[in-house]
Amino acid sequence: MISGKTVLALVPVRAGSKSIPLKNIKDFCGRPLVYWTVGALQDCPVVDRVVVATDSPKIKAAVATFGFPKIELYDRRPENACDTASTESVMLEYIEASGLHDDAVLMLVQATSPLTRAEDVAGGLALYATGEFDSVLSCVRSRRFFWNGDGTPRNYDYMHRPRRQDFDGTLMENGAFYINSVGNIKEFKNRLSGRIGIYEMPEYTAAEIDEPDDWTVLECLMRRHVLGGRTGTVPATATAAAGRDARSATPALPKIRLFLTDCDGCLTDGGMYYGEQGDELKRFNARDGMAFRLLREHGILTGIITGEDMALNARRARKLGADVLEQGTQDKLAVLGRVCRERGIALSEVAYMGDDVNDLGCLTAVGNAGGIAACPADAVDAARDAATFVATRAGGCGAVRELADMILRSCR
Repeated sequence: MISGKTVLALVPVRAGSKSIPLKNIKDFCGRPLVYWTVGALQDCPVVDRVVVATDSPKIKAAVATFGFPKIELYDRRPENACDTASTESVMLEYIEASGLHDDAVLMLVQATSPLTRAEDVAGGLALYATGEFDSVLSCVRSRRFFWNGDGTPRNYDYMHRPRRQDFDGTLMENGAFYINSVGNIKEFKNRLSGRIGIYEMPEYTAAEIDEPDDWTVLECLMRRHVLGGRTGTVPATATAAAGRDARSATPALPKIRLFLTDCDGCLTDGGMYYGEQGDELKRFNARDGMAFRLLREHGILTGIITGEDMALNARRARKLGADVLEQGTQDKLAVLGRVCRERGIALSEVAYMGDDVNDLGCLTAVGNAGGIAACPADAVDAARDAATFVATRAGGCGAVRELADMILRSCR
């Protein structure tokens, strides 16, 4: 709260996107894109409520899995979720539907700015709380030289070109957030009004996700600046603050009693290697092997379910000390159900990793039950869509270990 006033963050996310369909729940650094924004809001103690306004049942279902207590879901009207609708239209719609008091503080936050951290949110609200401004927006300082279409410079004197380090630059909206009172938004029908304050964010937050190329760029920036240079997924509330060890923050994961994985494409890189005598070879990862050992040491059963029936797979399972090996099955879901029944384990207590369409039954069943449905980074799109956890490593390259490490951290 700010001076006794409720602070509500509104995050509009719609299904329609011409360049990147359903981009708000597309995987970004191992989590749905919108996860990072709402996680930052969840981590900010000044924010009382976080409303995700969407027209998509898929987005609602994805957001509901985050488990953030501040989140509320709001079904926005179709006319305010079309390509031509303004963001102000959904802001005004929600204000009217919710009956928010005019004194309440409404913070509009964009899911397409995933680099926003909890401290940015708190900083913007602190600036607003000074009372010097009627509204506040986030900006970055661009130290680039801009020109007008008529050949005249816009923000510098080209006859006295400054050095970049001596150049004040130009403030530019980065679209991360806008803060105003509900009363002002109703009166001016705009996210900004009156005396406007600027909260300056780091220059790397200038980019927003609108096109596919933006995705690649922002994931690199996310790992460098927000996740502390780590390449692994950070399964936690989204704001790995400066100096925080991203590995130490883990979500409230379900209690896992059984860890199962497909073989080819998960424990291996999916390649088939043949020798001169026609013998088949596979490449396994030693770190994935250690994952099985570490899981067993914590009392978690491990196993492999694969459609192939090969002596090579059986030898690897024995070496791993796997508790379960089910080979040559064409119905993995039926096998999964039988394995769970025999051991008295619920699907909500299962972590399952698969990479292809023959894993969809298990991934969907485990994910819907509240377990962990996982896939490697290079899994087929259908498996990634069904997964609740997407590793940042490929199959045979440590994806199984990454999932195991996440589970083990939650046990500490």
